[in-house]
Amino acid sequence: MPAIGMESEFNVVLDGTEIDPRKYWGRPTAFIDRPLLVRERSSYQLPTGGAVYFDRGVIEVVTPVIELAPGCTARVVRNLWEGIGFVRGQLTRWGAESGHDVRLVAYSAHYNVSFELPRRARSRDRNAGALALLLAHILPFPLALVAANRRSTGVGVRPRGDRVEITVDFTPDPGLMIAAAALVAGVVREVMSWPSYALSVLDRRSLPTIAGVVPGPHTTRKGWLTKDHHYVQSPYRCDVDAPIWRTRDGRTLSLRRVAREVAWPFRRSIRRWSDPFSFRLLFAVLDGRARSLLELPDRPAAYEDVGRSCAWGRVLPALVQTRFAPGATPLAAAPPARPVPASSGKGAHVPAPAPRPPALVAAPAQRLRAPRVARLAPRAAPSAATVTASGLRGTRPPVLEQPSPRERRMPKGVAAERGGRTKAPVAGERRAGDRRRRPRPVPFPDRRLTRSAYEKVFLKLVSGQRLRIGRYTYTPVGMKGWFQAVFRRDQDGTERVLSIDDLRKRMDSWQA
Repeated sequence: MPAIGMESEFNVVLDGTEIDPRKYWGRPTAFIDRPLLVRERSSYQLPTGGAVYFDRGVIEVVTPVIELAPGCTARVVRNLWEGIGFVRGQLTRWGAESGHDVRLVAYSAHYNVSFELPRRARSRDRNAGALALLLAHILPFPLALVAANRRSTGVGVRPRGDRVEITVDFTPDPGLMIAAAALVAGVVREVMSWPSYALSVLDRRSLPTIAGVVPGPHTTRKGWLTKDHHYVQSPYRCDVDAPIWRTRDGRTLSLRRVAREVAWPFRRSIRRWSDPFSFRLLFAVLDGRARSLLELPDRPAAYEDVGRSCAWGRVLPALVQTRFAPGATPLAAAPPARPVPASSGKGAHVPAPAPRPPALVAAPAQRLRAPRVARLAPRAAPSAATVTASGLRGTRPPVLEQPSPRERRMPKGVAAERGGRTKAPVAGERRAGDRRRRPRPVPFPDRRLTRSAYEKVFLKLVSGQRLRIGRYTYTPVGMKGWFQAVFRRDQDGTERVLSIDDLRKRMDSWQA
């Protein structure tokens, strides 16, 4: 199935000095204290389903392939941070035993999306190379605003045969990383469906890319890299709201405006692969209602100690407070201004029709809604005279939400058991599933985030269980790439290779 995957690279600092992990440890198993499934060369499967290996002086943590489906962008980021957390924990244990301090310094993140266009449908203007060049013109500004920092230098796109790889700086805030993954998946999958990947489609589709910018060759492997020196000035160190960028259609816009207008036409595709939280956060950043790392004075210190200063379930302190643009209305994603034909006599641009008012975008640490137990009616704050030792006096009582027609038809008591709103809450009493029992809300789409089908396969492979096929049992002993697993038959040692799609159909055949 078409899939998405992520990689992240980290420099290693040992006792304040950067080291080459391959020269120092040789293999990741030197600091990991449990048996791991071998992939290829010095690459090993992690208990999280991903993998870890050393590559060109860095430690690389990789996710398994996760099939493209609603919510897949949150799943892949969660799996990446689970892998980072495991590696960080093993380094902490090794450091405590050996008397060393080890830090993981963020380097880069790679977003991989399947490119499964049949060969008969490919042409000179419609292949992985042409797609990569087209994406190198489209993605830099919106991805820089969502995922990059003040010291970033570029966004790269590399064709990798059956996938397209987007390279950018690592993002230490998991919420912003999910938003970046949603942006990448939505744009790549939508552009992939276009009948041509020629650069002329940018003008036909009115995408406001920057005039005069030509991406250069990627520094590693084949591909394209749009660096800061390709622009008149660095987009990573400018004011993101200053109208200083000349677009191909002759307008002068701000970086945020360009990023917003580029992302808006892809909103349906972004929404298809993302989740509601990430979609709202993405467009809150693009609209200026939530902070971007480019709006901070410098790159956050969390980059210097990934896994301890930042982890899944946390928000960077500098991003906790939602940023509202001056005079802006805190609504969810709104369409950008659209061009009007010159013959209309109404000027160059007018605002697009306003959408229906959606819910407010709350601060990242407060985005989960409160339980639907009772909703207080609006009221004025009580005066000092109405406040006594026993509490608030003279205030209006809570107004309970009315039951829905479906709840009215339920037998008495059933609606309350199913989360209905017909029963008034008793003072001091809460349901077991009440979200207020959490010490603090989790600012991620984690509560309802299930595991993907491929994730479940990889978790079975690394669980230590055996697979029964007929009257034989098989033990997983390795991986060939990301799509084939090697098994050894317990009865006679014969090896057998099964694809992850075969294993997906045999999920009930695993034995403890």
